[in-house]
Amino acid sequence: MIFNSTLPFISEFVENLNQSMKEINPKYKLSKSQCIWLNFCLMGILLSNQICWTRFEQIGLGGYKLSALSWMFRHSKILWPILLHASITLVLKRYGINTGELVGDDSDRQRAKITKRIFAAYKVFDKKTGGYFNGQTIVLLYLVTAKVSLPVGFRFYQPDPVVVEWKKYDDKQKKQGIKKSERPSKPEANPAYPNKLGLMIELLQEFKFYHPQILVKAILADALYGNIVFMKQATKVFNNVQIISQLSKVQKVLFRNREMSLVEYFTRYPGIEIRLPIRGGKEVMATLGSARLWVKAHGQKRFVVALKYEGEKDYRYLVASDMSWRAVDIATAYTLRWLVEVFFEDWKLYEGWGQFAPQFDEEGSSYGLTRGLVQSREIKKKTWYYKENNTNPMNL
Repeated sequence: MIFNSTLPFISEFVENLNQSMKEINPKYKLSKSQCIWLNFCLMGILLSNQICWTRFEQIGLGGYKLSALSWMFRHSKILWPILLHASITLVLKRYGINTGELVGDDSDRQRAKITKRIFAAYKVFDKKTGGYFNGQTIVLLYLVTAKVSLPVGFRFYQPDPVVVEWKKYDDKQKKQGIKKSERPSKPEANPAYPNKLGLMIELLQEFKFYHPQILVKAILADALYGNIVFMKQATKVFNNVQIISQLSKVQKVLFRNREMSLVEYFTRYPGIEIRLPIRGGKEVMATLGSARLWVKAHGQKRFVVALKYEGEKDYRYLVASDMSWRAVDIATAYTLRWLVEVFFEDWKLYEGWGQFAPQFDEEGSSYGLTRGLVQSREIKKKTWYYKENNTNPMNL
């Protein structure tokens, strides 16, 4: 497949993107050469399904040389974060979206064993094997609406190397039986290496700043974010919005002045079988229990929901910050969190998390993924159309 001009819908998309940037701030815009370059790259991504300057040069009939493509990517003053939010604004306006739920999650991607130039690669624990691999970690914010779901922000996570070395040494001393009081204390947090909770708060603040017109009904996240620090900070960002996360089964709660674990409480007070509605109008059988309990780690009362689907043996324990909701509404809202898992699978295989991030250094990884997300707003729909209709895009 070769091309010497871009398709009309790509040119229209770039023009609309430029206009959307100006609406955010009149000073933000793409130059003529940046528009031409972006048109060329989006066409190359559509035809090759990858970001590869060599492939773009080969299929582009000499429109751009490899060196010129790479230079524009690294040195052209494109406002990449603004470009991403401009594309999000286009989608929200096109579909008339003004409400939705935000889902926060993180995911790892394995890379080569030796990666001297790939940004934020580190030794990642492999949950499947119990071992370790060299890879990257993304913290992602995902917007779920009744019409469309899309990623609205991401950050690369990288642990503080000083803390990593301290933990290795601390674990070694633990095995030797050295008391905690005699071991070195944990180093202070380095602002240059924020943890995943801090990165997620940054993403929430960024989304609110660029899209204040969107009414966020709830923020959903997995157990990593089910602590008092994250829930308090998130409710401040979105003015006491509902935060739904998970608690560990060994989490201690107080009931009638007696301390017990969540497992113990819901063993005594089991849930009832219900039909739980999920996205798309489908209903599934589930067992649901709930109680407003004092959660010891949070130092306050929370709405705790015990949920297990048909065929499951153990409960998962949801925790909600707003206790005015019904238990079934909390459980129904949390089903939307699984949509981000579907996105991660697609992103790793087809939409860039696998191919776009291994560009050199921080700018290469961040800009490559940003461009992949920008192009997926419009081009993904067109690509789906071509595949469904067995049509070559160059014939349209």
